[in-house]
Amino acid sequence: KARGRSASIVKVENVGPSSQEEVLDQSAYANVNAEWVNRKGAWLIHPVLIVAGKILIDTLPGMTQQVSWTLTNTLYIAFSYLVFHYATGIPFDNELHGGAYDDLTLWEQIDEGAQYTPAKKWLITVPIVLFLLSTHFTHYNPILFAINLTALILGLLPKLPQV
Repeated sequence: KARGRSASIVKVENVGPSSQEEVLDQSAYANVNAEWVNRKGAWLIHPVLIVAGKILIDTLPGMTQQVSWTLTNTLYIAFSYLVFHYATGIPFDNELHGGAYDDLTLWEQIDEGAQYTPAKKWLITVPIVLFLLSTHFTHYNPILFAINLTALILGLLPKLPQV
């Protein structure tokens, strides 16, 4: 089911072999755990959560803008890691798929495991843009830059098809 994108330099491809039973179990019903990523508003929720988190962090007493941006970056990346790369399976209606998704993270379930789809490109772009914003607003402080860069690397590594 690999499909090419004419407007993309990167080829879309499926990762990982699946047995025939897993393919049948996965295709029996729609995977509502992963299909929300391609719905309207799903891309907008990330900037909204980032802005809301930034505002919430700014309300803490004694918070500087440099620390606030670094916390916003690291907390977003940590939260997205937990949601997309740590938890496995389907939290609801799991019996419909016969356990076919039990060993897959949400990232592996999105777009049936195909890499470099528009949704996955967006989910890779958001932490990079947030990193650039946080390093700019921390005035390129070397310590905060190292923290932000480390968080970015740890957040992007699990998104690579090799991992």
